[in-house]
Amino acid sequence: MAGTTMDVNIVSAEHPIWSGTAKAVLVPAYAGGLGILPGHEPVLSVIQEGPLVVTEPNGAKHSFEVTDGFISFDSNKLTVVVEQGRPMQNIPVDETGIQ
Repeated sequence: MAGTTMDVNIVSAEHPIWSGTAKAVLVPAYAGGLGILPGHEPVLSVIQEGPLVVTEPNGAKHSFEVTDGFISFDSNKLTVVVEQGRPMQNIPVDETGIQ
C-alpha cells in the first residue's frame, strides 16, 4: 500500500534549496508538467527551466523557479537536482499557471 507522503530534497550545485515532506510535487519536464504523488512508479527524468511546486501534507504550497536538471523518484523519495533554483516569493501559486 502506498504512503500518503513522500520525502523531497531539492538541491542545486551550490546549496540545498528545500527539504521536507510533501503530498504532491509538480516539476517542469520536457514533455510537459510531471506530477509526482506518493506511491508513483520509480522515475528518472530530465527537467527544464520553469516553476516547480511542492504541496505539503497540510496543503501549504511552495513554488520555486528552477533551471535545467533531473529528478529521481523511488521508494517515496524524490530528489530534484538543478543547476540553479530559488523560491518564487511574492508570486501566488495561481499566477505561476500551476494548480
